[in-house]
Amino acid sequence: MVRESGEVVALRALAWLVAHDELRPVFLGSTGLAQEDLLHRADDPEMLAAILDFLLMDDAWVIAFCQAEGLPGEALLQARADLPGGNDPHWT
Repeated sequence: MVRESGEVVALRALAWLVAHDELRPVFLGSTGLAQEDLLHRADDPEMLAAILDFLLMDDAWVIAFCQAEGLPGEALLQARADLPGGNDPHWT
């Protein structure tokens, strides 16, 4: 995946998150963002990365998003790797 692809998946994740009234406040509370930040910072790779990080915290969220969007289960992790800070740490 190239960076643009990662951003496209992240934007789809943003739209999915905004549509889920029960999950959106949890994300906002965990990040300290305001609702209007979701629209105004939609082009910010760091906010998009935060959305993917949030969804990746729960397998049920990953599955629900990927099923709703017709994406393979690994799509969020691949997209996250394309955004800032997404490199896997190597401990050896």
